[in-house]
Amino acid sequence: MKKVIAITGCPTGIAHTFMAESALKKAAKKAGVEIKVETNGAAGVKNQIEGSDLEDIYGVIIAADKDVSPDRFNGLPVLEVPVKDGVRKADELIKKVMDGEAPIRGGAQSKSVATHSTNESFSRQIYKHLMSGVSHMLPFVVAGGVLIAFSFLWGIYSSDPESEQYNEIAAMLMTIGQQAFSIMVPIFAAFIASSIGGKPAMVAGFVGGLLANVTGAGFLGGIIAGFASGYLIYFLVKKLEFMPKQYEGLKSIFLLPIVGTLVIGVLMVNLGVPIAAINNGMMEFLSGLQDANPVMLGIIIGMMCAFDFGGPVNKAAYVTGTLLLAEGNMYFMAGVSAACITPPLVVAIATTIFKRAFDEEERTAGAICYILGATHITEGAIPFVAKAPHHVIPIMMFASSISAVLSFLFAVQVPAPHGGFLILPVVSEPIVWVACILVGSLAGAVLYGLYRVMQMKKLTVQAS
Repeated sequence: MKKVIAITGCPTGIAHTFMAESALKKAAKKAGVEIKVETNGAAGVKNQIEGSDLEDIYGVIIAADKDVSPDRFNGLPVLEVPVKDGVRKADELIKKVMDGEAPIRGGAQSKSVATHSTNESFSRQIYKHLMSGVSHMLPFVVAGGVLIAFSFLWGIYSSDPESEQYNEIAAMLMTIGQQAFSIMVPIFAAFIASSIGGKPAMVAGFVGGLLANVTGAGFLGGIIAGFASGYLIYFLVKKLEFMPKQYEGLKSIFLLPIVGTLVIGVLMVNLGVPIAAINNGMMEFLSGLQDANPVMLGIIIGMMCAFDFGGPVNKAAYVTGTLLLAEGNMYFMAGVSAACITPPLVVAIATTIFKRAFDEEERTAGAICYILGATHITEGAIPFVAKAPHHVIPIMMFASSISAVLSFLFAVQVPAPHGGFLILPVVSEPIVWVACILVGSLAGAVLYGLYRVMQMKKLTVQAS
């Protein structure tokens, strides 16, 4: 009996990955077809697709915003879509694969270098490579940020041996946290490179990221090093295909790493200073905007975070907050986190206050959104937004903007990029920050609840 194969993966590997898995399984059950779904989540690959799984299949659905080694499926019918389509369009994807509408993925399978799908636009490929770097970098950001934040519990100068506040435990936490932070850019660059050029590109990407740190080029330098390394190795592999197979080991272990590291090293040494100037200018502009016009900045951040709920626009705001956090700016992340936490809380509060406007299934899902919101999982609002995006998204953007604006106005500092209310012990003004988020969430919940009441009345009138 034929089956469908699916792979899901999102940059953070927390919400979209498993929401897409659930939606695809539900759609497959409805269509009466067997499905196996591999998830590429934060804890690694689960339910991995094996060679034997690819026998007698309708095709493969890849719903991912990160590198999931798609070259495994070259020569097979493959649908490659953003992970959000796996959540919202699961029925349509299953139907397309079963109807034979999935295109054959081109290219020869390769274990040494990544391949680029002809089914994807260049801009989407760039986004996936960038998000592959972000997804591998985030654990370092979270670990480093939280440990540094905990060191402040003994005092802001508790890690300084010259200060009266000095504490050995605080100093140790600061040292460990700073080491985790220091490796972020090299990891970021290495996995961008790996996503493009496979494992041979990792060395050049990592060294390029280290040089970005040394020269002060920061994340902007890391992005350049990652993409330059990836495409350089990809190009070299293509040009060296004429070499006999017995030289494959020599090529991947000796030739490619040395040539790649040398070229990228020279590039980053020469470009480091001008990139650092651009990087510093960008950071200063954002920091200045935060001080000069926190209302405008809060509105922009709020609208971005609630525009696509974990998608590219949301991630742009989130990554910017992460970059500034690495530069020591903890104010910006407070607004970003507040804006990301708000949408699921809007749903949760609305389903509590306006119970009659929601059915039993929605109220149950709404209750779960309290947990999702409190743990910074914006994607929890997606099932509700998907039912009427043109009406609900503006409400969510309004609510998130209020939360972000208030966070900026009260100058709250959040030293960790994820965790929601779990990181309250290290937030500078935890009660104020929670209040800012609740004000925005309550405002959005009232608007969303009233909208649902109006829709319910409209349906009642039409039925009568």
